[in-house]
Amino acid sequence: MPKSAQLVSQFTESVIRRSTVWSIQNGAVNLSQGFPDDETPKELKEAAVNAILENRNQYSDTWGTEQFRQAIADKVNSLYGLNVNGKENVTVTCGATEAMMASLLAVVNPGDEVIMFEPTYENFRPHCFIARAEPVLVPLRGPNYDLDQEALNDAFNEKTAAIIINNPNNPSGKVFTREELMFIAKLCQEHDAVAISDEVYEFMVFDGRQHICLGSLDDFQDRWIVVSSCSKSYFITGWRIGYAISKIEFTNGIRRCHDFLSGVAPTPFQDAAAIAIRFDQDYYDWLLIHYTAKRKLLVDILNSANLTCSLPQGAYYVLADMSAYDFSDSVEFCDYLMKEIGVAAVPWPSFYSRPELGKYRLRFTFSKTVEAIQRAEGRLKALSGAPARKTAPRTER
Repeated sequence: MPKSAQLVSQFTESVIRRSTVWSIQNGAVNLSQGFPDDETPKELKEAAVNAILENRNQYSDTWGTEQFRQAIADKVNSLYGLNVNGKENVTVTCGATEAMMASLLAVVNPGDEVIMFEPTYENFRPHCFIARAEPVLVPLRGPNYDLDQEALNDAFNEKTAAIIINNPNNPSGKVFTREELMFIAKLCQEHDAVAISDEVYEFMVFDGRQHICLGSLDDFQDRWIVVSSCSKSYFITGWRIGYAISKIEFTNGIRRCHDFLSGVAPTPFQDAAAIAIRFDQDYYDWLLIHYTAKRKLLVDILNSANLTCSLPQGAYYVLADMSAYDFSDSVEFCDYLMKEIGVAAVPWPSFYSRPELGKYRLRFTFSKTVEAIQRAEGRLKALSGAPARKTAPRTER
């Protein structure tokens, strides 16, 4: 009988997306998958409908519509001081997921190593396996998930082809400082490696911190790729509109890979997303206020339920510690949480390569409506009846 390829034995289906399926089946409040429940801005919905009604429903330029690519270039040039143009430096993809996959395929060879930080977004390791590269995990130092310069320096070697940075980080909420990014850039230059930065949460940076776009670093103009999307910032995760920005040499490779991965991103949604990209600062001010309030709401709820956590620096996730409860690990605890309490969260295997690093950690999202978060609060009160650990292990924060 034919057998499946060895490649697919190296990873499973998404635990995060599977949690959403299970939450629906169990009637649980879905605080697992990070899609927003809030309503998509009216002008974007109207623009998408108009594009469809005006019959802009066929393939557009494979690399993205000219209007949308230039809107992206104008945005990053204005916000971050970049000097890119839509024609040569921007590739529109089916979400940031495809942008990351195409970027890796464009710059790594089989057997190369790709460094990433742990905890890490669950897609990155499978992306490396698909590209026939070897992921190398470098832990961030708690409790604030600081960059461990010594560990990162030790991870770089002659086989290092790329490093993936997720800034702000999913799931930890870590926001990298300019100094940390400059250290990463220095190592990339010394080892002739490419830095790929996933910046989909760029507008969700809290408490006066600043998002530093990787492409804005001085003397680092020849070895970076910035990946982002419209999904999270404009409440349109189902539209699958992402993009990659890079120098023309990388762009050519990314476009070749994109051409045979998906071919083209949805045309009418690109037309609408071009409007979103040009929103003024008032929208982003509102977005930050919106998520700052929900961040505090969820963190307070989780701490009251003995799920120890702190305010994340960015993005819209909270990593919590469940070691106050007598379960073998967060996988078992999340199953209990789903079936007995009615709240869905994501356990440690999505974000860690080894259980000793994240055994008692689980991720919640505050991307949901206030009503949904408050509904979860009511259900989490039932945790008072869950088995408590008599001698709790030291938390892993």
